[in-house]
Amino acid sequence: MVHAEASNFAEGISKTQAYAQVLEQATALFEDQRNWICNLANASSLIYHALKSLPTPSNRVNWAGFYVCSPNDPSELILGPFQGKVACQTIAFGKGVCGTAAALKKTQLVPDVENFAGHIACDSESQSEIVVPIMKDDNVVGIIDIDCAEKNGFGEDDQTALEELARLLVRSCDF
Repeated sequence: MVHAEASNFAEGISKTQAYAQVLEQATALFEDQRNWICNLANASSLIYHALKSLPTPSNRVNWAGFYVCSPNDPSELILGPFQGKVACQTIAFGKGVCGTAAALKKTQLVPDVENFAGHIACDSESQSEIVVPIMKDDNVVGIIDIDCAEKNGFGEDDQTALEELARLLVRSCDF
């Protein structure tokens, strides 16, 4: 059985090592658990604590979590499990970074949110953002959303790892 220690990350590890641990721990946590709420909740904790364990800018993450497609409106995202301050409860496809990722079905890597037309500022401290769509059968079922309180908080290494996590979530959850 996996314990809370799954969210502990050794000091001095690289971002690649941290993400490898996230994926390893997520795989163990998701074993025999198909409920998407449980799995997204644990995944948000793993992501948040992994990034907090790294040097700047990664440790300046201020929000890590998920939005899922609304069962009442397939063109709207609703707030899912997360770590951080309170957040927007609904986001329409095509609006902000999250809605754009969902509408385009494509990861949005935003080094400076002030330069993203239509950015939704749930937290004024957020300076950069990455949003990865979670795709099942070519349909968006949700998105991974991570904000950082520094510009250029995310790069291709984050994108690669988070896209792998999105694929793991699709294989492991009943969306």
